Amino acid sequence: MQRLGINPMGGWLAASFLLVVAFGFLSLQIDRVGLAQEQSKGAKPPIEEFEKYLSNSVLTGSFTLDGQPLSKLEEERYEIKSAKKLDGDDDLWEIKTRIKYGNKDLTVPVVVTLQWVGRTPMIVLDSVTIPGLGTFSARVVFHDRKYAGTWKHDNVGGHLFGRVEPAGEPSKP
Repeated sequence: MQRLGINPMGGWLAASFLLVVAFGFLSLQIDRVGLAQEQSKGAKPPIEEFEKYLSNSVLTGSFTLDGQPLSKLEEERYEIKSAKKLDGDDDLWEIKTRIKYGNKDLTVPVVVTLQWVGRTPMIVLDSVTIPGLGTFSARVVFHDRKYAGTWKHDNVGGHLFGRVEPAGEPSKP
């Protein structure tokens, strides 16, 4: 192989790389099959569990601003008073939250769409106007006492992430 100008070590690395890619693809396909099987078995989202999880909680984290360095993080805090699935629509929820934004501090009910991927909830806001604050869009995923997503307020947006803790518990570093 050396006479042909092929580096045997390079071939080994290429083969290893292809094996890793193939294994990753196979794992992804297995995960997809598992999710499809879970959904086809009629596995219902844990609605009551999520209502309890989010009600009387505090979301503490950070957000970024588009156009700014990702290392420039701003702090955020949302106090969730209650989260309740609305009757008559599988996707609509009312979340009563205390929002501190700039010089504003108010508690408002916000109606959001909540979508499920298996057992993972994602809050969806599409151009929702909150009186006195503006128009918001967001995608926020919740998992293992953490949240992460994207947000937009009028013409400004970015990323957000943090922890979900029961109200009254001190934040962990």
